[in-house]
Amino acid sequence: MTKSSQKQIEPRRYCKVLTIAGSDSGGGAGIQADLKTISAIGCYGMSVITALTAQNTQGVTGIYAIPPSFAAEQMSAVFADIGADAVKIGMLYSAELIEVVAQQLQKHGAKKIVLDPVMVAQSGDKLLQDDAIEAIKIHLMPLVDVVTPNIPEAEVLLDRKLQDFKDMQDAAKALSILGGQSILIKGGHLSETDSTDLLYLTREDHSVVLKEERIETRNNHGTGCTLSSAIASYMAKGHDIEDAVRKAKTYISNAIRAGAEYTIGQGHGPVHHFFEFWK
Repeated sequence: MTKSSQKQIEPRRYCKVLTIAGSDSGGGAGIQADLKTISAIGCYGMSVITALTAQNTQGVTGIYAIPPSFAAEQMSAVFADIGADAVKIGMLYSAELIEVVAQQLQKHGAKKIVLDPVMVAQSGDKLLQDDAIEAIKIHLMPLVDVVTPNIPEAEVLLDRKLQDFKDMQDAAKALSILGGQSILIKGGHLSETDSTDLLYLTREDHSVVLKEERIETRNNHGTGCTLSSAIASYMAKGHDIEDAVRKAKTYISNAIRAGAEYTIGQGHGPVHHFFEFWK
């Protein structure tokens, strides 16, 4: 190979996704699920760990919060050297940590941000301090592109019950007032026959209904983490919000379907993040 031909070869670039979330020692949710998802979709994953949890398929037995200053240090290290094409935010645990993360996102000019307002684990264990709820609404929601609450999380954010699809539509518009380019309310808690999500695009004042068959399985640990990470990954690859959400919905549905064939642990097992590559 000549020197001139060597000069013409440009190095390839990764689509880079940063996940800011808690660690799940059982590997089914949190940072672990995020990095698996990001990798499966073809992006380069980086992480800022906000909390360590001792958990397995049956529940959470302990939480050790990372000092907010060290979370900020992790963010600075990643942004200063590598950068990020998209950011996914998961478990933040405390109001102080939320404020620090918001400050760092603004400081580094982060773009294409997906917020999964994690409040309760699949097992029912609480993952968010009470004072953090207002902090999410005040400091984070105005900065992000997509917010992905499930029904219980939307109820907490709005302090009201959601009982049907009309309530989901009203809730999406109400949440959009708090900030964010779009709101994706996951409606799995409302139906036993299907999984219908509602994406509300704020600027367009337009709603998109995303419907998939409901898959009967106890292996549904980390579905919210996986979906939000998938959205961020597709956005990092250049897809707009609606297309990224559609592709992510298909990905999580396939991951749940594939994961239903496995047995692991005594409680809620994980989805199969790498269903396209190995069985």
